[in-house]
Amino acid sequence: MTVSPAGNSTANQAAAQAATVNTADLYDERGEELNSIALQFQSLGGRSHFSGPARTIRCFEDNALVKSTLATPGNGAVLVVDGSGSLRTALMGDMIAASAVENGWAGVVINGAIRDREAIAELPLGVKALGSNPRKSAKAGAGETDVDLLIDGVTIRSGATIWCDPDGILVEH
Repeated sequence: MTVSPAGNSTANQAAAQAATVNTADLYDERGEELNSIALQFQSLGGRSHFSGPARTIRCFEDNALVKSTLATPGNGAVLVVDGSGSLRTALMGDMIAASAVENGWAGVVINGAIRDREAIAELPLGVKALGSNPRKSAKAGAGETDVDLLIDGVTIRSGATIWCDPDGILVEH
């Protein structure tokens, strides 16, 4: 297994101390102990490898919960957002992503779209999403936090470890 320092952002101490894990090597080591999400997420953040305990949000074309959650201490966690695969509106932009960095989140996985992808690519944050769309989302606060998500047949529970890199996404059972 290849392990190297994850980064050195002083605003993101938890992620700075984390190790970079290649998902292929981890799967070779642990096999069926892990679930693999086959859906082809794009790697869009400034960190290609990220991992941590998952926090979850289910929302549809409304990013108020994403914004408020990423404005709280992340302590090296990965926020997983199930936006039902919608690409009609962005669930995260550069300002929300910058807030995630400032608050110590390791990364964000969005089953949906982001915006400001060039600015987000410059941030020391792992980001996986299906694509991008410049259109803003609603801000009503509709959705649920810390609920079990089902993405591509894989259940993601808050607290389960998730690993992401350019090869894909692995989730602890």
